[in-house]
Amino acid sequence: MVSALALALASPLMAVMMLLIWAQDGRPPLFMGVRVGCDQRDFRMAKLRSMRPDSEFQGAASTSRSDGRITPLGRIVRRWKLDEIPQFWNVLRGDMSLVGPRPNTRRGGVDRYNATEARLLSVRPGITDLASILFADEAEILDGAVDPDALYDAVIRPWKSRLGLLYIDHRDFATDVLIIALTALAAVSRPLALQGVDAILARWGASEELRRVCRRQEPPPRAEPPGRPA
Repeated sequence: MVSALALALASPLMAVMMLLIWAQDGRPPLFMGVRVGCDQRDFRMAKLRSMRPDSEFQGAASTSRSDGRITPLGRIVRRWKLDEIPQFWNVLRGDMSLVGPRPNTRRGGVDRYNATEARLLSVRPGITDLASILFADEAEILDGAVDPDALYDAVIRPWKSRLGLLYIDHRDFATDVLIIALTALAAVSRPLALQGVDAILARWGASEELRRVCRRQEPPPRAEPPGRPA
């Protein structure tokens, strides 16, 4: 019901954005990228296209802020997370949930999971999660990296995976509603949203190290993914 309402309310904005995206190069405005869902089943995740056509097969799997594959309009779409609106359709189809670990690709993503991280695929992926709030500036973190995929693996993947696994262990309806509210709050005040993330982690008994990273008072440190010896 929430997804259907969201699509109905956002349909005028989506129609305008799709027309603008199509006008810039005459190519389809929707990108239907293959992602890995629950139980390792592939599905096509809908997004408003923010990159040049066929960019998925060129360059790194991770995307930095200055990535030349992003179109000028795509930077606006990404800045305000408009590209993710069509994913409410995936929720209606049952491919995704509103809240859950973000879906990953196979190349540069699931193919590199270890046995511990593979448990992230035991639930449906979501439109948002705690890591979406924590790493809303992922493109800025990766900006200027010689190898964005290597930097992603070193400073983003370890903490994203830890948060996703904690969520799977402690998820409930009330927490899902709170995460959705914090995602909306992050658009207005990210520091307040991060305080909310820290409160959830405290309730879950998360380590002080993970809570410190999630406060984002300093750049996220390099770490090993969960399940891999430090």
